[in-house]
Amino acid sequence: MASSDVARQPHKGVRPLSLAGHVGFDSLPDQLVNKSICQGFCFNILCIGETGIGKSTLMDTLFNTNFENFESSHFEPQVKLRAQTYDLQESNVRLRLTVVNTVGFGDQMNKQESYQPVVDYIDRQFESYLQEELKIKRSLHNYHDSRVHACLYFISPSGHSLKSLDLVTMKKLDSKVNIIPVIAKADTISKSELHKFKIKIMSELVSNGVQIYQFPLDDETVAKVNTTMNGHLPFAVVGSTEEVSVGNKMVKARQYPWGVVQVENENHCDFVKLREMLICVNMEDLREQTHTRHYELYRRCKLEEMGFKDTDPECKPVSLQQTYEAKRQEFLVELQKREDEMRQMFVQRVKEKESELKEAERELQSRFEQLKRLHAEEKSALEEKKRLLEDDQSSFSKRRAAAQLLQAQSLTANGKKDKDRKNSGFM
Repeated sequence: MASSDVARQPHKGVRPLSLAGHVGFDSLPDQLVNKSICQGFCFNILCIGETGIGKSTLMDTLFNTNFENFESSHFEPQVKLRAQTYDLQESNVRLRLTVVNTVGFGDQMNKQESYQPVVDYIDRQFESYLQEELKIKRSLHNYHDSRVHACLYFISPSGHSLKSLDLVTMKKLDSKVNIIPVIAKADTISKSELHKFKIKIMSELVSNGVQIYQFPLDDETVAKVNTTMNGHLPFAVVGSTEEVSVGNKMVKARQYPWGVVQVENENHCDFVKLREMLICVNMEDLREQTHTRHYELYRRCKLEEMGFKDTDPECKPVSLQQTYEAKRQEFLVELQKREDEMRQMFVQRVKEKESELKEAERELQSRFEQLKRLHAEEKSALEEKKRLLEDDQSSFSKRRAAAQLLQAQSLTANGKKDKDRKNSGFM
């Protein structure tokens, strides 16, 4: 059942009434349009594809302008996402457009090094919006929404099948962003090869469970054209900002020696289909799908990780305040538990340290007593040696004194003999 049919059905307990005359709330759509025009719109496109596949050229062609482009090589050490924001205006409608380009995508040997930076970038934009939502004082009315609304995934025109990197990357992203696959440089393969290639791509996407963006069918005004366009996916595109003279008019085209490929000629490529579906018909649905589907999924997962749920274990509804109080109580209990554990650990470590210090003190005391005992023994031995030395010195002194006395007596006796001898000679 279409959403418009559901909206027309009265809710239970609501009584429909007819009006007796004009009231004025039929101007609400006009009020909404005027307010939206005053505020302006934002749209963010992520372009994923190999270096040199034509991402920048296609963006210039889509929006009929020349964006600031930077040349990149195949030798980037890692994938970098370069986001550039522009303010565009068409008639009285202002659009803040952000183009995010994947620089160096597919140039790495490790496939994860190619797609992981893209996944991280998308999650960061969701996280920024979630943090703004969770603020006490929010300013969402003038917040620059950087969430990615559409992902143009550029497929190399090999004519055979998708690369494993393409499948892995799209599988990682299909729950986070609206993926619109496009075959780049479609003028390099023939129409028959292109038709087979499209069928092969869609078959591989389905068999690998990759969910690409399907143009909505719930709006009766665009259901028919969207149904037709869903059958043309992936779009085979050609981009060019150069104008070539065809007949008596100038058209955007690519000039080749064998002829001219007109960008806006639907017999040559699907560029017009892509532009109509992406910008003219489904831009608002892409923005809505990003918010109601992809962002809500991210928000729900993040809040569930934080412990917030809509129902209790008995499947009864739980308010945010109840959940917060329950989580707060759990946190306080856990905090008290950890505090007790830390206190017990601290006491245990203090006791262990005290035991170590006491053991060290006993060892030091034992060592001190041992050293003291050795010192006393050495002192006693030294004193004994000193006493013996003093005894030897005293004995030596006595012997020396005795020897000196004998020597003196001998000298005295010899002198006396010499004197007597001399005296006897004179006589």
